Amino acid sequence: MEFPILLTILLAPVFAALILVFVPKEEHMLIKSIAAAGTFVSMALSLVAYFTYNQEIGGLQFVFGHDIPWIKDLGVTFFLAADGISLPMLLLTNLIGFSAVFASWNITNRPREFFILLMLLIAGVMGTFIAHDLFIFLLFYEVVVIPIYILVIIWGSSKRVTKEYAGMKLTIYLLIGSAFLLVGVIALFVKTTALAGAPDMSFTGLAQVAQQLSRFDQIWLFALMLLGFGSLISMWPFHSWSPDGYAGAPTAVSMIHAGVLKKIGGYGLVKIAVYMLPVGAAFWAPYMAVLGVIGVAYAAMGALAQKDLKYVVGYSSVSHMGYVILAVACLNVIGLNGAVANMFAHGVMAALFFSMIGFIYEKTHTRWIPDMGGLARQTPRLAVGFMLAAMASLGLPGLVSFIPEFTIFVGSFQVYGGLAVIGIAGIIITALYVLRAGANTLFGPPRPEYVHLEDIKGPELVPLVVLGTVLVVGGFLPSLLFDMINSGVVPLHAAISDVLQIGGKF
Repeated sequence: MEFPILLTILLAPVFAALILVFVPKEEHMLIKSIAAAGTFVSMALSLVAYFTYNQEIGGLQFVFGHDIPWIKDLGVTFFLAADGISLPMLLLTNLIGFSAVFASWNITNRPREFFILLMLLIAGVMGTFIAHDLFIFLLFYEVVVIPIYILVIIWGSSKRVTKEYAGMKLTIYLLIGSAFLLVGVIALFVKTTALAGAPDMSFTGLAQVAQQLSRFDQIWLFALMLLGFGSLISMWPFHSWSPDGYAGAPTAVSMIHAGVLKKIGGYGLVKIAVYMLPVGAAFWAPYMAVLGVIGVAYAAMGALAQKDLKYVVGYSSVSHMGYVILAVACLNVIGLNGAVANMFAHGVMAALFFSMIGFIYEKTHTRWIPDMGGLARQTPRLAVGFMLAAMASLGLPGLVSFIPEFTIFVGSFQVYGGLAVIGIAGIIITALYVLRAGANTLFGPPRPEYVHLEDIKGPELVPLVVLGTVLVVGGFLPSLLFDMINSGVVPLHAAISDVLQIGGKF
């Protein structure tokens, strides 16, 4: 019997959370060490899965539970599997999850409860990327909502809005997205079951039947999926929850929220909505492209107007997700490759950004840019991490985000032309707010009140080392990412192309 690597990856943080329940609350170091061990196991096994995946064969590998009925009458099985699209997202989740533990190393307020909830949050996000059954996917998505709400309202901090407001707003928007998804999933299940004569909730089984639905059914079902996944990926105009959620969340939650929680929306659009309802995707694609470009420009201008560091990166994340939506709307191989690669690249960059901002806030007790300056003299390692993330955000060649963004521009220009040009112009605004934030925070004359600051050291260096290494290695060896993604995108594109060509839509 093959070793159940995906199940082990999923359960490692869950077991860590169970162990933490029995650890005395006063044992802060033991609590943090158990959380670090749980996330390390998941990260190490994710790396093993990533580099042992057979790209030549492609398809679903490391399959577990496809023959284990969960709800027999609904055709639900505990189906876990990974392909070239889900493996980068799984690895991203665990790289950020491991780093998030160390970004929270200085937490003293109820650390046991904090890390238990953090472990459950990480496991829930992982589950959405390796579930190959739509019911199980939704189950893991709902698991994410509760811990993230509690983490924000208890351990969050924000001056512009209360942490309670931020937590409630974030949760409401997540639930609104899940409501649209739930309606879409129920309707899709009813339609496909009636057509096939037997229930099947697996991605592959649903897609085979759903692709045969009428054009009208595919259009309105895809619209529900787009509303659900679009609100999660903060597609304009469903984006306003995102910056407030970032600002109110503790550092670890901001890292996971920006790094991987948003990516569930983009992943769902590609692996579920486009794959199962390609005719509906082709109908809505031009509208998606317009909304994506509006999101790029609107959120970039919003970031330019911010003076709180978290809000700058929050609006920046919304802008970057606009590129993902534009890329998905291309419905071509190069665009879909760029969308998945950009989700990975942005996740690493945003997580590193928020971890450095969290350390700045711990040391200065402010995120207000006008109150800072000259921090690079006192905290050079922190400044390196901040600027590394900043350069990745503006797409500097040699870092992991450059090739994905270039790929998106090429793919979108082939299909939409002028819209792609507007999207490319967003890079200019990105450079403005990123460089201004870095200059006003790290450089210039040092302020007397900050001369005593200590640089990041010890466990605080882990996010910089782990995420910074990925940013650099991914920039110089982009094939490590793109070869994997391409092995998943090509067969998916072939499947939807056959349907669209038959329907005369491609």
